[in-house]
Amino acid sequence: MLETQPQPEPQSQQSQAQPQSPPQARAPRFGSAEITALSHLYRGELYRSTMWRNRLDATTNWAVVSTGIALSLTFSHETASPLPLVLVGLLVAVFLRIEARRYRFFDFWRVRAHILETQFFGPILLGQGVQIDNHWNEILYQDYQAPRLHITFADALGRRLRKNYGWIFIIQAVAYVGKLVIHPTPIASVGDLWARAAIGPIPGPVVLLCGLLFHGGLLVIAVVTLRGGRGRGRSREQPTVDRVLELARRAA
Repeated sequence: MLETQPQPEPQSQQSQAQPQSPPQARAPRFGSAEITALSHLYRGELYRSTMWRNRLDATTNWAVVSTGIALSLTFSHETASPLPLVLVGLLVAVFLRIEARRYRFFDFWRVRAHILETQFFGPILLGQGVQIDNHWNEILYQDYQAPRLHITFADALGRRLRKNYGWIFIIQAVAYVGKLVIHPTPIASVGDLWARAAIGPIPGPVVLLCGLLFHGGLLVIAVVTLRGGRGRGRSREQPTVDRVLELARRAA
């Protein structure tokens, strides 16, 4: 009989599967195409922040123009009423509310542009290439996925009040007091002050009390929001030598 050659036994399957290492997260690549795309993204963010900045200037200009018209009407004649200053004060308060809302959107786009300036373009200017050690790209990605405003309405209101509108309200208040006290002639008694401050059936003391409460409320908003304002503690002292200006002069 022919002896049958023993068939080689098939390789036994491994009883336990080899543990597979988890997939490695691919490191972000910033080639020329990605850098070009981010540059266009920066231009878009900068354009939108500039657009909202122009809207801020528009409401401020309307507040200034309205105040100028009220001052002209109030002091145009000796018998003119101080009522235009009261009405324009309420109108400027409406402008302040609109501008605070617009400032929140301006701040939203400005923050994104600032991140790209400091985290993307900054290291490139230093010759370090694109640095992502602090994960700024992931933070910015999450902001695009779930955008949110970075400043509250109260903080925006207080900031615009301190920067611009506070001075407008101060001018209105000084002009109003001047109209009551010295125009067209200085008052001789407190009774004259009440009489000049009266608006129709509303007594003068009530009008002045409402004015004090109005400006007092604005002052409280400006002070309270100052405590939590962003950017506090930064040194804003001008350098002894402006190196950027010197460089621009040498390049000119």
